[in-house]
Amino acid sequence: MSYKELKQAAWEANIELNDRGLVLYTWGNVSQIDRDAGVFAIKPSGVSYADLRPEDLVVVDLDNQVVEGTLKPSSDTRTHTHLYRHFEAIGGVTHTHSTYATAWAQAQRDIPCFGTTHADYAYGPIPCTAVMSDAQIERDYEEETGVQITDAFVSRDPMETPMCIVAGHAPFTWGRDAAASVYNAVVLEEVARMAWLTLSIDPGRGPLKQAIVDKHYLRKHGKDAYYGQGDD
Repeated sequence: MSYKELKQAAWEANIELNDRGLVLYTWGNVSQIDRDAGVFAIKPSGVSYADLRPEDLVVVDLDNQVVEGTLKPSSDTRTHTHLYRHFEAIGGVTHTHSTYATAWAQAQRDIPCFGTTHADYAYGPIPCTAVMSDAQIERDYEEETGVQITDAFVSRDPMETPMCIVAGHAPFTWGRDAAASVYNAVVLEEVARMAWLTLSIDPGRGPLKQAIVDKHYLRKHGKDAYYGQGDD
């Protein structure tokens, strides 16, 4: 994939994120990686979506060095890099401060799986990371944000639950490419809203029974999946 094509794909995903209403002002970013080339394109820091052009995207390598672009990459670049290094199956990363998912992050709570909508897209609760330690804050803050996320997936498959909320911060999602990571950000925000409404109606509501969670997740993502037309 050429740098132009990589930038175009990342730009389209960033615009989709804005069109879906998941970002205010400059509160978010999307990247897409070319694994063969070992580089990814990411939104530049502080550029409004109204002004963003494909050529503005910045191409960065996995050592966080800019290889093409005249603007500064997103301040969250090192978080994206960390995720690409540690989650080898992913091809795109999205970060937002969408309202409901961020509220769960600020509450420092996992999002329980209360229903089948959640189970269709994430297997089990959506994890909230541990709170960043003082030592982490004093090191490379954005890199350590990535560490928070990967630590939350030590015993989980990041492709089974392609989303996470960072304690006190906001959500990150990922997928096979930038477009899929945005799709998962949209899903996460809606699931977070549904979970909040569920607890508003019934504060004592527990998670959905595991057999139903298994059925819904596996019929869509399991080896014998039968949902959709085979390419969903």
